[in-house]
Amino acid sequence: MTEMLPDLETDLSGLPVDDWQASLDRIGEEHGYYERLGPGHAALFIDAGPRLMVSFETRDQIRRRPGARPRGFEMATRMGWSVLVLISDGPGWFRAPRVWGYVDRLVDEGFFEDFERVLFFGHHETGYAAAAYSVASPGARVLALRPVATLDPEIAGWDRRHLAARRLDFNSRYGYAPDMAEAAERVTVIFDPNHAADAVHAALFRRSNVARLRAAHAGSRLDPILEQAGALAPLLELAMEDRLDRAAFARIWRARRDNALYLRGLLRQLEQSGHPGRAERLCRHGLTTSEAQHFASKLKTPPVARPRPAGPVSRAG
Repeated sequence: MTEMLPDLETDLSGLPVDDWQASLDRIGEEHGYYERLGPGHAALFIDAGPRLMVSFETRDQIRRRPGARPRGFEMATRMGWSVLVLISDGPGWFRAPRVWGYVDRLVDEGFFEDFERVLFFGHHETGYAAAAYSVASPGARVLALRPVATLDPEIAGWDRRHLAARRLDFNSRYGYAPDMAEAAERVTVIFDPNHAADAVHAALFRRSNVARLRAAHAGSRLDPILEQAGALAPLLELAMEDRLDRAAFARIWRARRDNALYLRGLLRQLEQSGHPGRAERLCRHGLTTSEAQHFASKLKTPPVARPRPAGPVSRAG
């Protein structure tokens, strides 16, 4: 089967945006298709095998990745999966009539029915889209990292992170992600329970087909931590196979212990909360990572413990 896999190793990094999009168009023409969906979105399909990964990504996310290639390309070459990448050129959250119409057309054509298994994937805003559009393929799997449930102010008025996006329509087609994901076979939500806003959004995914997996202390860097640790591709494979449970995730999540990005974030939390002993132990462990110099510099200036508030003064009786 390996010789049948598409060659998607072209390095697209450093290209101007127009040239980069033209390169995706050429790749689509060779292996499937590339289609603009109005001024703010596009779709790229790679026809490679009987299983389909539907990945939602922003243009900036893709262009920051190694080779400036969509994430699904790795799974096409590694696993022989077909890949459908929905791309947003900006903060549009895939809330555009042209995107709705495109997905409607796929449903009408029976596109998703041609595959033996379908996995929708995204992170945060694209995790929202992955869950919301999964309704187009009943019985699909969903892997959503830090997904947003909605930005409708009536439901998520407490979330102050994406104020401009509140003007978008989160109520009509493919709107409220937790309801749209109800038709999926299995929805896996991975989030940091210590990140308040992410934890509340995760809690809104409460149907019986949802498994919520905790990635403590990952914060908003969950996606790059998993990718840098080489953990994302195994997670996608397990999610496609319905084998991503708490035990499997715990085994994969152990890789964070040697991930400098994760350790930096955890160190920052320890410094802010006043735990010098734990911070020092973490820095000594960090000396074994690729950012040993950073952790060595921290050991020269160990964090100072915050004074504890004084307790009530006892009076001698």
